[in-house]
Amino acid sequence: MTSIADRVAGPPLAGAADAIGRDAAPAAAARAPAISFPIGSERELRLDLFRGLALWLIFIDHLPPNLLTWFTLRNYGFSDATEIFIFISGYTAAFVYGRAMLELGFVVATARILRRVWQIYVAHVFLFTIFLAEISYVATSFENPLYSEEMGIMDFLKQPDVTIVQALLLRFRPVNMDVLPLYIVLMLFLPAILWLMKWRPDVTLGLSVLLYALTWHYDLYLSAYPNGFWAFNPLAWQLLFVFGAWCALGGARRMSRILSSRITLSISFAYLFAAFCVTMTWYIPQLNHLMPRRLEQWMYPIDKTDLDVLRFAHFLALAAITVRFLPRDWPGLKSPWLRPLIVCGQHSLEIFCLGVFLAFAGHFVLAEVSGGAGLHFVISLSGILIMWGVAWVISWYKRVADKGASPTKSAAGNADMAGGGL
Repeated sequence: MTSIADRVAGPPLAGAADAIGRDAAPAAAARAPAISFPIGSERELRLDLFRGLALWLIFIDHLPPNLLTWFTLRNYGFSDATEIFIFISGYTAAFVYGRAMLELGFVVATARILRRVWQIYVAHVFLFTIFLAEISYVATSFENPLYSEEMGIMDFLKQPDVTIVQALLLRFRPVNMDVLPLYIVLMLFLPAILWLMKWRPDVTLGLSVLLYALTWHYDLYLSAYPNGFWAFNPLAWQLLFVFGAWCALGGARRMSRILSSRITLSISFAYLFAAFCVTMTWYIPQLNHLMPRRLEQWMYPIDKTDLDVLRFAHFLALAAITVRFLPRDWPGLKSPWLRPLIVCGQHSLEIFCLGVFLAFAGHFVLAEVSGGAGLHFVISLSGILIMWGVAWVISWYKRVADKGASPTKSAAGNADMAGGGL
């Protein structure tokens, strides 16, 4: 209900407000962050699903070749579960800590990120210690030094004092322990990445591409102990991590029209089919003659250490098809059949460490007991069931603990754990 004074004063004031709004809009737009977040706080189950799938695939790939190995991604294309894992880690970390940076500021968000980095570092040191004890015990008990050599701990047995220091510096790692050091380094640079993306997300992604190109052009790498280099070069793999962060902070929505294009879908299917044909030549020698020699010279080696562009493109094709045919509200995400994968994905740090431990245990059993394909299958399935069981126990414990905690504290703790990405 308006008065006469309102009617008289209304038009001039409204016009003035419009004018002020028009003048203030450019300034406000200049100050507003360039990143955005989806409305709502419901957990993205697709990320948990594929992170859990990546954990299972990594475990199976770390075992000696068996029947289930033929169900893993690496046998049918250029990329494997590692690309899935790093991309989702970048996505989830940026989503949670990017929101914290917008709401609480750079200092608080950085403190939370560093706390998560410390948690992952402690988990890595703990896993390193248990892994060394496991391998040393098996090698000594069964008088088989080949285990120590095969798992890459001979240098530790020769010079334990020097090797432990190098391990704490992330320069010495036994076999199958390369993912956590990579993720620790990437997370250390996350505050700078988020700060840049807050204002110029596309420029930040462009700088990441530039660093990737310089890494390949100048052969940049991080050295490892006692010799060689990191199995996963952070200077190259940062591209996948930053790309995941860019997608989480609005890049995926800006690409929605491209992703929904039939041309994109056709190119993705064509590339996946071509990659499948190439990988088949690795396992079926009779198909080698179908590969043009010039194409082989240009393509090989498809380097995993420096994230070959063919691997990155293969992951992009898989991601484009997945987003197209697996929407966020897909009813199957609520299915009890997918619940084991989702639960494992929600506790990825603990399950990854457990998977490394179980992989060597399975390797030892398969080496000492001749059970054929049946034993391979039993061990693989048993490891997956153990991972699922431990993840279920962790989920149950956290639900019980959250009931006794204050809502604010519980929400903050869950956000930090989800935002760790790993």
